[in-house]
Amino acid sequence: MAGPDSYVPPPYIPLRPSESEADGFSETEETSPPQSAALDSSPWSSGICACCDDMQSCVIGTVCPCFLFGKNAEFLGSGTFAGSCMTHFILWGLVNSLCCLFSGGILAFFPGAMVACYACGYRKALRGKYTLQEVPCGDLTTHLFCHLCAICQEYREIRERSNGSTPLVWTDTTAPTIQTMHPTGK
Repeated sequence: MAGPDSYVPPPYIPLRPSESEADGFSETEETSPPQSAALDSSPWSSGICACCDDMQSCVIGTVCPCFLFGKNAEFLGSGTFAGSCMTHFILWGLVNSLCCLFSGGILAFFPGAMVACYACGYRKALRGKYTLQEVPCGDLTTHLFCHLCAICQEYREIRERSNGSTPLVWTDTTAPTIQTMHPTGK
């Protein structure tokens, strides 16, 4: 029995187009609401497991993930490179080592959960900046289970979208030439 205050569920929106929609025919085209933002999002330039496609970021992300995380956070405007790098180092390296050491390995994954909570905000900011899809799963889950791969993917995406203008390592720069002023004779 439907009354004026009864709940009416929203119309069903399929995640993937059906065969008839793929052929250009849709029965519910006029009545369906606008597609969600997830369908309007662009795909990542590389997959989460494509770390070996860029060996430089892969090696640095494996050996010193706090450095790569700091570079990503610095690009996204978190403040300073050193602050983000040190926060990641404290949460990931130091706390993880101490928890593993003092608990006999029982609390080994607790700091990983803390750094995943910290890092997923940056992934969400990156997705918002470039309107990227939330794949392969949610931001928190991605960093919780694939943290090193996620920060490598985020770095590759930043570098790809900024046309390679964010170098991973610092390069030597040359100073401008010295300019002198000569008095003009009158």
